[in-house]
Amino acid sequence: MHDDTRSSLADSDEAVLARLGYKQEFVREFTNLSTISFAFSIMGVASSVVSTFSTPFTLGGPASVVWCWFLGTIMCFCLGTAIAGAFPTNGGLYSASVLLVPKRYRAFTGWSIGWLNLLGQVAGVASTAFGLAQMIFAAVSLSKDGEFVATKWQIYLLYLAILVVHGLLNSVGTKMLAKITRTFVFFNLGTVVAVIISLLVCTDTKNSAKYTFTHTINGSGWDSMGLTFLLGLLSVQWTMTDYDATAHISEEVKRAQVAAPAAIWIAVVGTGIAGWVYNIVFVLCSGDMADTGDLGVSGYAPAQILWMNVPRGLFYVLWAFICTVAFQVVATATHANARSFHAFSRDKGIPDRGFFARLAKNKVPVNAVWLVIFIAALMGLLVFASYVAVNAIFALAAMAMDASYVIPIACSVWYADHPEVMFTPGPFYLGKTWYGYLVRFVAVFWTSFVVILLALPTVMPVDQNTMNYASVVTGGVLLISWFWFFAGGRKMYRGPRNVLAEEKEIHTVQKGDDLVEGKRDDLIEGKRDDDDSFGQ
Repeated sequence: MHDDTRSSLADSDEAVLARLGYKQEFVREFTNLSTISFAFSIMGVASSVVSTFSTPFTLGGPASVVWCWFLGTIMCFCLGTAIAGAFPTNGGLYSASVLLVPKRYRAFTGWSIGWLNLLGQVAGVASTAFGLAQMIFAAVSLSKDGEFVATKWQIYLLYLAILVVHGLLNSVGTKMLAKITRTFVFFNLGTVVAVIISLLVCTDTKNSAKYTFTHTINGSGWDSMGLTFLLGLLSVQWTMTDYDATAHISEEVKRAQVAAPAAIWIAVVGTGIAGWVYNIVFVLCSGDMADTGDLGVSGYAPAQILWMNVPRGLFYVLWAFICTVAFQVVATATHANARSFHAFSRDKGIPDRGFFARLAKNKVPVNAVWLVIFIAALMGLLVFASYVAVNAIFALAAMAMDASYVIPIACSVWYADHPEVMFTPGPFYLGKTWYGYLVRFVAVFWTSFVVILLALPTVMPVDQNTMNYASVVTGGVLLISWFWFFAGGRKMYRGPRNVLAEEKEIHTVQKGDDLVEGKRDDLIEGKRDDDDSFGQ
């Protein structure tokens, strides 16, 4: 690409960002390939299916694994399509959401979606890192014939080590991160293909198609077989969530208005197809494991399936690649989460005097990176309560992020013709067409249903060890954030700021001018007057 072309693209990206009220602070190093690779890697189908496969497999059986993934993929495609037109800032949907409601509700809407999304993202980092720690110890346990069983302290310390490594990795410059991320999609999809081929070639006795696609069990204790079957949606919903992550790095992406939403769409379709085949092959090669409930010495169904079917050397190679993909998921999730905290701090959504919005010399929000690591480390302490409690982090990630997606989509329909709504559609916006409204309706209905489903306990009867703490944590964080908003947060947070206009005002006042040129855009500012903000 010629230098003048690069310059025009950079100018275009910076101009779009300036119209939204922000100045270019990050370095735009993410190309189309890096961005698509980032989107695929945030879902990490090769490792994410492995991390969550046991849930549908042991609760609802083979059919739950296969059909919940298929159904979830179609619905997640609708949701991904509905959110693909977000504004190209690190705030992503949080920033765009305030423009989908009347002025009175902008601050409260942005605040609620912002905190839900931040909670879901940091839970995504925590759950993936914890899953990686479990996968590493599963391989050790298998190699020792079950003589080694990791203690809670060993799991937590390995979990902490993984988080610290990712904190260091995400503190390097954007150029290095973009180069590293570029390779992730090949590791991810390559590992899926390698596992599928290895299992199909090496497994002597495979389950029948009837067993794979129709056999169900009830391992949950719920009386309703239908509910038990649908609990298997946790796997696909956890894997396919956070597909808006590319929006959170859009200030580092070249041609962000096109590249970021295109990456979301491509990754959702690719992950859905690859994941469905991946799940089917695992079930085909699982023997009678679902019926007996015997997951081997590791207690990890995918590990046991590979262990009993492929040669030992090949197992270690495949498992190493699966763990590598999980490592990459943590890397991309931490990257996106740190940019989200940066954006929220920049808009004064956090009482930190802009501490987490500051960039280091290498143009990376290092403070925000380590905030993510710190919160994730605290979440991991749930392992000392029970494994069920810590596994609720998986449901928490999907539940909180899905809730943050459904609100702006619902608002875009409810307030579509409101005179104060001045949403500027992006190139992937479906518009006010019948299919546009159909996709948004399906996305709202499905996501609302899934959020309720993910709040339910997966095992009955419910006690302190089987309680699904995801609903408690999500509800608690939301209530605390609302209390904080009305108690004082609304005084400092009014929605996404027009930073450029604010700086111009300060500069003009310092020069002694009587009039401030270039009034702030009411749309972005959200009317700083007290009577315009909900709850004032």
